[in-house]
Amino acid sequence: MGFGSTAKKLQKVTEYAEQLYERFEKLRNEVDALRTTVEDTNDRVETLERQLAEQRALVEALAEQDGVDVEAAVEDAATAPEAAADGGSQAE
Repeated sequence: MGFGSTAKKLQKVTEYAEQLYERFEKLRNEVDALRTTVEDTNDRVETLERQLAEQRALVEALAEQDGVDVEAAVEDAATAPEAAADGGSQAE
């Protein structure tokens, strides 16, 4: 009778180990998918940053050609949202 009880316990432990292994494999697959997504997103961000830098250089070159002070334009653009939030009271 002792062997039957031991066999049942071993069967339960084996089933639990199989369930744990299945969960582990599922989690590993999810982590791999997440890693791939993060790498893809990183690649896209790098591409966008590079394109933005190229566009900024072009816009600055065009602005300087037309005699626009790029630094002043950037400062004006940065303060414009603040002025709008104040209700435009600075313009009055």
